[in-house]
Parts: sequence; structure tokens; C-alpha cells
Amino acid sequence: MPQSALTHPRNPRSAPEPATPMLHMMCGKIAAGKSTLAAELARKPGTVLIAEDEWLFTLFGDQMHSVSDYVRVSAKLRTVMGPHISMLLLGGVSVVLDFPANTVGLRAWMRGVFEDVGAGHKLHFLNLDEDICLQRLRARNHARSHQFAASDTQFHQICAAFEPPSDAEGFDVIAYDSDTI
Repeated sequence: MPQSALTHPRNPRSAPEPATPMLHMMCGKIAAGKSTLAAELARKPGTVLIAEDEWLFTLFGDQMHSVSDYVRVSAKLRTVMGPHISMLLLGGVSVVLDFPANTVGLRAWMRGVFEDVGAGHKLHFLNLDEDICLQRLRARNHARSHQFAASDTQFHQICAAFEPPSDAEGFDVIAYDSDTI
């Protein structure tokens, strides 16, 4: 090895800056296309997908019979996932979080995760008409292509709690208003 290679370290200014790890969050009503978009976003190198439905089905599927059951077990899952997501972000890995960011409270939890570790964020808001989402849900239920089959009643109950993101929350929002997702 030439002497100059040993005495002249690589110029740190020439090295590319590592990308800031990003937390991608999904907001939209049931069957709006959140999981489809999440899977697409997770194809980017250095990115992992964490899908709530997969974890809930595996860990608590036999305990979920109502919306209140979902609320209870999803809160339990968040207590474990928050530190895990933080560690991934701290390790330089971007995370696509396929958990519904559908209320101010849930988004506040997600904000805490990315702010605590200094990660970037994107809130993907799938702003589809409720009728389109209900049609998609019925088709998904009929095809049995999802871990959970929400009834029309459960769909309306969950949609009643939906809170679209507001400018006051201060998220970097990417809005989608097409049913082609």
C-alpha cells in the first residue's frame, strides 16, 4: 500500500451524509389502502415494515371479537413496539409503521417515537370516500384476503372515531385522494 494511503485518511467531506431514518405513518379509514401503500414504501433499501394486523393476529387473534377488544390489545402492542421502533430508527433503519394513525392520540404516540430519537417522519393520509372504503372492505371480506374481517357495523363504529390530521398537529403530511392506491 502506498505511504500516502496510510497517512491521509479519507476526506470526511467527500463521504455522503447518511440519510436520516424516517418513520412513515399511515392514516386512513379501514380498507383505504394503508397496507398496500405501506408494503410499497417498505421496498426501499434500509427500510422495514411493521404491520399491526400481523402482530395482533399472531399474538391476540383469539382474543379479538369486538372493537373494544382491538382497542385493548392494540394499546398493549404499542407499549412493546414503541421502544422497538425507536431502536430501529436509532440504528439508522427507516420504519414503515402500518398502524392506523387515525386519531390525535395515536398520532401523538407516533410523534413521541420519532421525536425522541431525532428521526424524520412522513404521515401518509389516504383520504378516500367512506363509501369506497366500505366497498373495498366488503370485497376483502368476501375474498378472505385479510387477517380480520370487520363487519359493516364495526366499520362504521371505527370510522366514527376517525380524526383526519390537522395542520395544527404539525406533521409532514402526504395526502392521497385517489382510489387507485
